[in-house]
Amino acid sequence: MNIITDFRWAGVIEFLPQLWIGLLYTLLVSVVGLVIGFALGAVFGLFRLSRFRVLRWIATIYIEALRGTPLMVQALWIFFALPLLIGFNLSSLTAAFIVIGVNSGAYIAEIVRGAVQSVDNGQMEAGRSLGMSHHKTMLKVIWPQAFKRMIPPLGNQFIISIKDTSLLSVILVPELLFQARSIASNHFNTVEIYTTVAVFYLAVTLSLSIVLRVTEKRLEAHS
Repeated sequence: MNIITDFRWAGVIEFLPQLWIGLLYTLLVSVVGLVIGFALGAVFGLFRLSRFRVLRWIATIYIEALRGTPLMVQALWIFFALPLLIGFNLSSLTAAFIVIGVNSGAYIAEIVRGAVQSVDNGQMEAGRSLGMSHHKTMLKVIWPQAFKRMIPPLGNQFIISIKDTSLLSVILVPELLFQARSIASNHFNTVEIYTTVAVFYLAVTLSLSIVLRVTEKRLEAHS
């Protein structure tokens, strides 16, 4: 018995359009979620460095709560429980944006904090000695240097978010795994479909990894 030829691999071709749609949703949720996550991460990362204790507490609670609970639990809570609190339902896509955004934001906050802290304290002192305010020095001097150092870990977080979207099938987001499960349940081609989906994920993440490595080398050369 030839395990490879016993399956109808050619039959996967007819389902490629549906899988492509799932991949587009996966990338859409990942990109939008990461944009939201970066905004949240920038705010809460800087909160962690604030002189005000209450801001540090708020940031710590947010980061630890999101990093300490499974993403699937967060997805179920946002999709099913949050609407009961706010009084209106969320679409599965909107909930997906929120889930990936708030989850990645907790990790990006630590990336931001670490990047800002890695910039030499003398940079702040130099900016202040030139008559710049603390906030202006942070914006014009510290942040550009810190942002360059954030790029590699942000790329890694993007890859993680792409893989995390596979958990969003539990809230009916039509991403790649959701489409695969739908096809496999209707056509009983489990091996072929899930193998194809694994190749899709691998192709995307490997491509991003290559881009990341090239970007890191260019940043190192520029430095």
